[in-house]
Amino acid sequence: MKKYTGHVILVMAPTGSGKGTLERHAFSVFPELLFSVSCTTRSMRPTEQEGREYYFVSREQFMEKVQNEEFLEWAEFGGNLYGTLKSELIAPLENGQVILNEIELQGIEQIRKIIPAENQTIIYIDAGSWEDMQRRAEDRAPISQDELALRRMRYEHEVAAKPIADIIITNYDGGLEQAKEDFVSAIRDIIEAVQAQ
Repeated sequence: MKKYTGHVILVMAPTGSGKGTLERHAFSVFPELLFSVSCTTRSMRPTEQEGREYYFVSREQFMEKVQNEEFLEWAEFGGNLYGTLKSELIAPLENGQVILNEIELQGIEQIRKIIPAENQTIIYIDAGSWEDMQRRAEDRAPISQDELALRRMRYEHEVAAKPIADIIITNYDGGLEQAKEDFVSAIRDIIEAVQAQ
């Protein structure tokens, strides 16, 4: 394994957990924090921008990147492909930077094997029961029953994997401000540890 001086924060959370809100808050507090932009074949949502939340590509373009070995990891969820580009993680890790990467469980399992344990922290956002997640997802945008069923399967899979997390942030209804404080505190500790090396 390579010797890295940086650190990657892997954020794992079910849909509707508020991870986007927590991440935006963290970036407002820590402008030096990098966001690893993943590729996806899913459709862009109205509030999203190309190259900010994701690189939105066709399935053909995605598979071309797979063939060219451009991904550190990739996986399929709900009929869509998601992948972490090597270019988004490796160089910043070598340069001593702290990167935040929002990632699916399958991706975390792959990255854990590639990046040394001392250069990564897994943060899980616990936002309550499936019923809470379903309500949040339905409040955010129209969603089909098929999509809900897929998200429930993912939710159950991710909740079962919660024990692999290094840090668990609780973001139940009404607890957002405390969750923001806890998330920022965890990231500050990581940044300070990297800077102290």
